[in-house]
Amino acid sequence: MSVRMALLLPLIFSLVIHKVSSAGWGVSYRHSHICALKDSSVTFYCTYTYPTGYEIKKVFWTKTLVKDGSKESGEEGEQHKDLSEDPEYSQRLQYLGDKQKNCTTRLNHVTQKDSQMYFRFITDDDDDEDDDDDDRQEQTSDPGVSLTVTDLQVESPETVKEGDPVCLTCKSSCDLTDRATFIWYRNSQPLTERRDRNNQLLLQSVRREDAGRYSCALQEHTYISPAVQLNVTYPPRNVSVSISSSGEIVEGDSVTLICSSDSNPPAEISWFKGRKIVGSGRIYSISKISSDHSGEYKCKSKNKHGEKYSDAVTLNVMCELIMVT
Repeated sequence: MSVRMALLLPLIFSLVIHKVSSAGWGVSYRHSHICALKDSSVTFYCTYTYPTGYEIKKVFWTKTLVKDGSKESGEEGEQHKDLSEDPEYSQRLQYLGDKQKNCTTRLNHVTQKDSQMYFRFITDDDDDEDDDDDDRQEQTSDPGVSLTVTDLQVESPETVKEGDPVCLTCKSSCDLTDRATFIWYRNSQPLTERRDRNNQLLLQSVRREDAGRYSCALQEHTYISPAVQLNVTYPPRNVSVSISSSGEIVEGDSVTLICSSDSNPPAEISWFKGRKIVGSGRIYSISKISSDHSGEYKCKSKNKHGEKYSDAVTLNVMCELIMVT
């Protein structure tokens, strides 16, 4: 079963300061790679340092560099775009840091499009406030942090036999960074007794009642995987015969016998009068019945897992009385 993978999301720390080299600054991340569930919230933990004597003027997260023509020089330049001002991100990006040392941020409702993000902050030297911005130097810490956004898929055998052990697995394209509690659903109803940190659902001895559509999710997350059908096969049971006619059966009547059976896969039906096979199929019809049809009838239900006979029913055919005057 294939599992879709998202684009990598590199988070790079970028520094722009006034008239200094890169000495004395840096950034550290709690995780170099984050695997997160589609539509979840992701927190990027990071801290940064910079030379003393400089004031933080601006901090922001940005995505890819946008090529922008310079009107003054006529040359092609590069422009960092503040994601907090981007309608696609402004409602989802939440800066959690203190804008002095902590650059931690949170991105909500992540998707596969959230790629190539960068952290950037700007400092100015209080003693040289009149210097031009052109004297600033931009430094980038590389590599940063990459993000993989994953969905969930249920891996399960299509068909199992009643009584066999069955293991269903909730799979993702990467190992989730945050410890996750998996929950399972059958026919859209939660299996509350099956909650565990393990991403597997084990049915030690599967029952026919366990058949259905299974999906998985993470606790406290809204995303639910696509459902997968689990088909449980079993031999025939509850085999019985019913008679369509009520009351006395008289010669010349039409009688229908119906064989009912619960089985998976569907069973083949055979009809017996005594020990002699007389028909097949779920319905056995007798038109213009005669006294020769009197006797005990039963059906046999059979599939690849076994067979079972119904109890016998008795047909008593009465002779038609002819009134002589």
